[in-house]
Amino acid sequence: MSQAAVLPDVVRDFDRVDPEVVRKASVYAASILADVAGRRGALSGRIAPLAPSVRFCGPALTVEVRPGDNLMIHAALALARPGDVILVDGKADLSSALMGEIMTQQCMALGVAAVVIDGAVRDSEAIRALGFPMYAAGLNPNGPTKSVPGRVNHPISVGGVTVHPGDLVVGDADGVVVVERQKAASLLDLAAEKVASEARRIADIASRKALRPAWLDGALRTAGVLAEGEVL
Repeated sequence: MSQAAVLPDVVRDFDRVDPEVVRKASVYAASILADVAGRRGALSGRIAPLAPSVRFCGPALTVEVRPGDNLMIHAALALARPGDVILVDGKADLSSALMGEIMTQQCMALGVAAVVIDGAVRDSEAIRALGFPMYAAGLNPNGPTKSVPGRVNHPISVGGVTVHPGDLVVGDADGVVVVERQKAASLLDLAAEKVASEARRIADIASRKALRPAWLDGALRTAGVLAEGEVL
């Protein structure tokens, strides 16, 4: 029986979500994509943008590091393509920053769309001033080491979500959502329908045509709060 080939620690090439899918998905809020993806794929709320006005959309380039060491982030930057979103499994460690202003400047020069770190960063004021989409679990002025091996472009866990290289990643003021690469295209029509449905609901509220959702009484009856035939 043949054995499957063992992947190297650094995978240089992988399939990215189609650029046209990225372009179309970029118009939708993270919340819309999370909803149509089955209310899944949203990273833990502890991973938040340094500046709430930033937003991004692109394919995932994944990095796994040991706590407090950013060697493999440097390796990832050497492989990154314009538009990539770098996601880092930093083990939720906040004892030292994994990135700061210098590496952020490097990201911008390379055309990296955003960085999402399950760990800490520093130089937050400078990064905010640059307007770069940096998402992190916290801040710490300590600098990292650069000596411990990790992996690039392997499946990782970030903020409680499994991320594969090439998955679609979307972020805005609410946080970050990851959608499987193979599933992303199928969600675009659903996202458009969701936006249209919410626009109608908002219009009905503004016009006072419908000040509560039509499904409320039925849901309350199903939950046992209201008796059959009873309404609020």
